[in-house]
Amino acid sequence: MNGNKGLLLVVSGPSGVGKGTVCKYLAENETDIFLSVSATSRKPREGEIDGQHYYFVTQAKFDDMIENDELLEYAKYISSSYGTPKKPCFERLDKGDNVILEIEVQGGTEVKEKYPETVMIFMVPPTMEILKDRLVGRGTETEEVVEQRIKRAYEEFGYLDKYDYIVVNDDVEKASERIKAIICAEKQKMQRTAENIKKELKI
Repeated sequence: MNGNKGLLLVVSGPSGVGKGTVCKYLAENETDIFLSVSATSRKPREGEIDGQHYYFVTQAKFDDMIENDELLEYAKYISSSYGTPKKPCFERLDKGDNVILEIEVQGGTEVKEKYPETVMIFMVPPTMEILKDRLVGRGTETEEVVEQRIKRAYEEFGYLDKYDYIVVNDDVEKASERIKAIICAEKQKMQRTAENIKKELKI
């Protein structure tokens, strides 16, 4: 990527850490940040809008997208497929927008392998007690499921060395500011800006 293009960012973290809330806040409050929309073969749930929450496609169409290399990453969960379409992401990057992929660690590392310039951000809670309180506070999961998610969180922490930055989500606005600071710092890195600066300075 050169200095005129946006950054491709992966934001991962355990269930309940609030990454979706932070990413949504950034996309709604920053004109140059675009939150990627995933494609899925599952049926829409009540209130979900095609193109806003997900791109809803048939399994046959999803398989075609894989075959035609139209996805940055993809995975299957139970009987449904999920993936990140390339085209809308690259169109935004070419316009100079920064694109956030809010995806799990496996998908995140897959994107990093394909596109080494990807900026990897891992979001963590202030404490594990707070993470558990957030999961319980949802009121939608049994105690057993909460414990499974906590166990899964520790497994995901094993991927930390694959990520470039850690952001503590103690507050949505503060976490958002930290990600904005990362974007700003990354855009000043020599390998991203040197070519354009040399042209401007004629060196």
